[in-house]
Amino acid sequence: MTANGRPADTTTTPFRPIVLIGPPGAGKTTVGTALAARLHVPFTDTDAVVAAAAGKPVSDIFVTDGEPEFRRLERAAVAAVLADRDGVIGLGGGAVMDEQTRVRLAGQRVVYLQTGFSELAKRVGLDRARPLLIGTNPRAQLKVLLDQRLPVYDSLAWLTVGTDGRDPDEIAAEIAVAVTRP
Repeated sequence: MTANGRPADTTTTPFRPIVLIGPPGAGKTTVGTALAARLHVPFTDTDAVVAAAAGKPVSDIFVTDGEPEFRRLERAAVAAVLADRDGVIGLGGGAVMDEQTRVRLAGQRVVYLQTGFSELAKRVGLDRARPLLIGTNPRAQLKVLLDQRLPVYDSLAWLTVGTDGRDPDEIAAEIAVAVTRP
């Protein structure tokens, strides 16, 4: 209630962002797009923000400029998006490994899209070019990457949603219910 006894206007209340995290292939972009449509809010993919800022695809940044430059661009993109945007935000799989990013995510509605190794291996197609999975044994590289990142995903999660064998719209619906619950 306001001071004049009228109900408070909740239509102007800003929408707290929903931040999707998880490994490559977890469905952050696909689920994020579906969730944003369901909630009638914008979707922002930080990898797309990085690519736009660099003027080239993420895979090209890794190849021509190296991972440290990509991570610098990613850190800046995440900081800008968290400060300036609402809606649903999908972070690159490794963004959470940056300490500054983890600090920025504290207190946010972070949703961890939990996906098992076998499912990820199918989704990323281990024969396709994923910058951190390029090499002689992409399956072993994915395992190492997951061993490093899974504890961080768990520690940041406000909500964890399993994705294995599920349709993206079903996952988006589950998240929407959780974020709109009073």
